Amino acid sequence: MAVKWGVVSTIKAPVDEVLEFCAHHLDLGAHRLFIYLDDDNQEAFRLLSDHPKIRPVLTDDAYWQKRGFKRREKHQSRQFENAKQAYNRASGQVDWLTHIDVDEFLWPERPLGDVLAELPASCQCARIRPWEALALEDTAQTDMVQFKGFTVAQPQRRQQTEAIYPDYGAHLNGGFLSHVAGKMIYRTGVDRLKVQIHNVWVGDDMNPGQRELADVKLLHMHAKSWEQFYAAYRFRMEKGSYRSELKPNKPREEGGLSLHELFQMLDDDGGPEALRRFYQQVCAASPELIQRLSAHGLHFEADLRLADKRQRHFSAS
Repeated sequence: MAVKWGVVSTIKAPVDEVLEFCAHHLDLGAHRLFIYLDDDNQEAFRLLSDHPKIRPVLTDDAYWQKRGFKRREKHQSRQFENAKQAYNRASGQVDWLTHIDVDEFLWPERPLGDVLAELPASCQCARIRPWEALALEDTAQTDMVQFKGFTVAQPQRRQQTEAIYPDYGAHLNGGFLSHVAGKMIYRTGVDRLKVQIHNVWVGDDMNPGQRELADVKLLHMHAKSWEQFYAAYRFRMEKGSYRSELKPNKPREEGGLSLHELFQMLDDDGGPEALRRFYQQVCAASPELIQRLSAHGLHFEADLRLADKRQRHFSAS
């Protein structure tokens, strides 16, 4: 019998982005999408409710009251709670479930169900590594998106990062602005399994039997443009992926700075212009950066066609 897999995501985004995320994963063969709408997105709820493979939830006050507690202040905490509920719902519907964000898109080289079917019974979870989107230098609309990757082995990763990003690489983890840990896909119906953002626990065991899915990428649209990066910058500095409590890439005694400290230093010294210079070297799909990435086998491009997929699966939208 074919392996069935699904996605859970807590989403606060415009309707088109919600639909494109869902359509992309339906196109890949997802059997079930558990979508927790983190705002009062009635239009998205209506459109998603009409699809037989999607289970949307409006996480309004009534939802949290039914759960027995107040709405968590931190969005990471709301993600945990929603992922936990989805895991309980998923048993019997799908064999594997993955918890990802609306700006993350699975990209397997072959059908994901086939990849999962080959994993041994001892494997309770598998890790999918991210590739981070680069911004096109011109404003022309295209479905072809450029991505950068990183090497998993730390010593090689550090050397490559400093070579690829000469001005800032010493303070970056693989040249990424967001996580390099990736996300987990995990078996359903496992007693005492607890989902976190980048790991799972079964009792006291973290990631039991974990395998790396080398032929599956997690395409992360973290900062598709300078405008998007700067619009999200303050929130990410306070509560998101650049927040102050996150650790630097290397020990402080070796000169390590966290992203929060690096961005604060750039902002203090040169304001938006300094941040934009950083963005242009690290995040823009310049020919020079693509050449340096390609020399290390760390460049990838994907023809996402998200709008086409949205129209195919949600023609009424």
